[in-house]
Amino acid sequence: QVQLVESGGGLVQARGSLRLTCKVSGNLSYVDKMGWYRQRPGKQREMVATITTGGDTNYAEDVVDRFAISRDGAETPLVLQMYNLKPEDTAVYYCRTQKFLGHAGEYNVWGQGTQVTVSS
Repeated sequence: QVQLVESGGGLVQARGSLRLTCKVSGNLSYVDKMGWYRQRPGKQREMVATITTGGDTNYAEDVVDRFAISRDGAETPLVLQMYNLKPEDTAVYYCRTQKFLGHAGEYNVWGQGTQVTVSS
């Protein structure tokens, strides 16, 4: 199994920066892909950025030039570096890991979430 612990959220002014960290532990063979998702007030949870174990990244359109997802190795935390934050980035941010099991579906693990609040 995989366990996730997020940290780094908080209150920041618009145009500021924050760094979110997701510590991953457990059986790392159950991780094919990792990512950050967020749930804004009154909205559904949405993908922010993902990274595969091979290093391929994908970003939501509204963060692609402001956020950077990274992980230096299997034993290191997943990081989301956020720059030029906007009030609309206010949300609970969740770390997620995925393992693709073919016909058996997916093994998904979610972190507990960390609040990011951007003031105008």
